[in-house]
Amino acid sequence: MTPSHEFNPQRDADAVVLGASAGGVQALQALLGSLPAGFAPALLVVLHLSPGRESRLAELLGAGCALPVAEALDKQPVRGGTVTLAPPDYHLLVEPDLTLALSVDEPVLFSRPAIDPLFESAAATYGPRLLALLLTGASNDGSAGLAAVRARGGQAWVQDPSSASVPTMPAAALAHAGADAVLTLDDMCRRLAACTK
Repeated sequence: MTPSHEFNPQRDADAVVLGASAGGVQALQALLGSLPAGFAPALLVVLHLSPGRESRLAELLGAGCALPVAEALDKQPVRGGTVTLAPPDYHLLVEPDLTLALSVDEPVLFSRPAIDPLFESAAATYGPRLLALLLTGASNDGSAGLAAVRARGGQAWVQDPSSASVPTMPAAALAHAGADAVLTLDDMCRRLAACTK
């Protein structure tokens, strides 16, 4: 496998999956805001959201992102160069035919959308052509998903818990699954932004 310091998402990944919880809005604004307009992989995002409320997350994140940002629709094709968000109260899954599915299966670790279902389904679909980023949060969600990504040959970048707004989630993932890179948010932004140059 390519060492993590040589891994270039633009060249080596067809999709990037991102998971975040508490403190995640600010982290996602920074990450997505760092991406150049020519960023080619599809970006699929789960942020733990309260059920039963309309979300304005797409509008909020889209305001500072050079790529189109929208909530997922059931059965829509995965599209490169776009940011697709899990809507409130639905798990976001990647199907083998490269379409998206919205699931109302039971919450995972009290969350729907949850990170693990996205990471696990994307790992099964993309294998080594997947990059998973796990950010700040206050649960263990994402740990099993990161393990699945790494087991299928994908890359896992985890936010350095010491730099996270809430370190519980990245620390749990590191203990359970390890990572190919442990990075501050600034370093993640730099790596993603530099990959088109």
